[in-house]
Amino acid sequence: VQLQASGGGLVQPGGSLRLSCAAFGDTFDANAIGWFRQASGKEREKVSCISNSEGSTYYPDSREGRFTISRENTENAVTVYLQMNSLEPKDTAIYYCAATISCLALSREIVDFWGQGTLVTVSS
Repeated sequence: VQLQASGGGLVQPGGSLRLSCAAFGDTFDANAIGWFRQASGKEREKVSCISNSEGSTYYPDSREGRFTISRENTENAVTVYLQMNSLEPKDTAIYYCAATISCLALSREIVDFWGQGTLVTVSS
């Protein structure tokens, strides 16, 4: 499975961005697709996840309500979107998409496939 992330950029505090993660290949192995982020000098943290088979989503408590994850399945690819609203400077980070068997696995940082990062900068 190949993952391609896009959609990062510079946004002012309070603004919105939508990140995309396109999965190509044997997407059966990408049942759960989600996002991590890593700010400069900080540890990587989980952001969100969505499962295809269970139809479930996962958010760490601090982000639920501001971030919304969704999934679009087509014949040849799967695309996962992360809509981020009310962005704050603390959301500045490189965002990575990842795929694994389940959101439970992703919550435990058990990841089978990683995409490249996309930089989100929240600044005035």
